[in-house]
Amino acid sequence: MRPPSRTLGIAFSDGDRISRVAGAVVRSDGTLDGLGFERCTVGGTDATDAVIDLVDALDRDDVRHVACDGIAPAWFNFLDLRRLRETLDVPVYSVSYEPSPGLKPALREAFDGDALASRLAAYRSLPPRTRVETDGANEADPLFVRGVGLDGDAAATAARGLVREGFRRPEPLRLAGVAASAHREAVETDAGDPDDPA
Repeated sequence: MRPPSRTLGIAFSDGDRISRVAGAVVRSDGTLDGLGFERCTVGGTDATDAVIDLVDALDRDDVRHVACDGIAPAWFNFLDLRRLRETLDVPVYSVSYEPSPGLKPALREAFDGDALASRLAAYRSLPPRTRVETDGANEADPLFVRGVGLDGDAAATAARGLVREGFRRPEPLRLAGVAASAHREAVETDAGDPDDPA
């Protein structure tokens, strides 16, 4: 499977209370072809809504896949990959970078009651992770993907095909991460208050 002609990479950069969300539209050759921005609450439950709002604002009908940098950005503000797939009507996958025994122990340590129950339900709804060997700078460092709208092997192939030589992250996620951090820093500098909701 070849990488799609346009992938929207989604990444988050957290402040104290607000996480800045960036979406980078990237062509299969690695060329940046558009940017969008949103925000969500650190520790909240609005990350999925923020991604949907960002995609709506971009209004790009040429995006063929959405790639998300992780599944629990902004301090366990879980992304609902199935809802994103249904709402955006394109395949969605998440990428992570470390082996993990799972997030349940960390969730139980950080939350209780309804907050814990809702996050555990979101976590359990996710598809399983598939390990991806890459041809990047550190071949021993695999990626791990979860896909909705494409099976694990197809998501793995899509992610691997977007990793540029010398880097570990797929290019849409690398560029979205750079953009999210720059946006957060610019907004915090302009506002003079890192928690300003502007």
